Amino acid sequence: MAPPLAALFWDLDGTLAETEFDGHLPAFNQAFAERGEPYRWDPETYLRLLKVSGGRDRLRTWLRDQEGEAPAEQRLDGLVQAKQRHYTALVRAGSLPLRSGVERLITEAAEAGLTQAIVTASSRAAVEALAAGALASVSAAFRTWICGEDVIAKKPDPEGYRLALSRLALDPARVLVLEDSAGGLAAAHAAGLTCVVTLSRLSRHEPASAFRHARAVVNGLGSGEGPAPVAMPSKARGPAGPITLSWLQQLIEAP
Repeated sequence: MAPPLAALFWDLDGTLAETEFDGHLPAFNQAFAERGEPYRWDPETYLRLLKVSGGRDRLRTWLRDQEGEAPAEQRLDGLVQAKQRHYTALVRAGSLPLRSGVERLITEAAEAGLTQAIVTASSRAAVEALAAGALASVSAAFRTWICGEDVIAKKPDPEGYRLALSRLALDPARVLVLEDSAGGLAAAHAAGLTCVVTLSRLSRHEPASAFRHARAVVNGLGSGEGPAPVAMPSKARGPAGPITLSWLQQLIEAP
């Protein structure tokens, strides 16, 4: 029999909160305006750019593609700093609530003594903003954060998850990852971790085949969301009610 569930690793963007379209996108556009840049991203453009992990790299890719050469690092510094400031203001204004069921599951895991960590490609400033905002009531539940600045290679590379395992001295067989995207799933899978995908506004655009390595795919963690309409083994389909620790334990124990 598999060992009991010992830890939950949480992605941030799209998993803890729907941050991409409601937070990061408007913050990028406010940064462009503040810095006098002639660019604005619409949701369709941003959806394409999200294939590039990390905001700084996203900006670098966009500017290089638009202008034919890599932007100066000083220019990127200014844009990133402005974007982080606008994003922080949005989060602290209460514009980005946690997704349904997230606070409950974090609390239940903490009460059960599970180790919890955030593993994200986002900056430490972005995590700090959410921790001071919507995540404030449960932020103490997290033993560590692995942020974009902590790794050389961001998701879908597994470096962040491997760093979290090393830092917390955890057995991968006893860890379950909560992700919302194919890239995050790929990172968790490459690190040898069991992963549940909780579909976000972003990842609902991805084909079911993108989640073939997930142990389960669900619409969300809260009441009435249940299993996602993708091809998954019947044993991996989520309960009709909220996602529970006991169900996650069953996934860890599944062959």
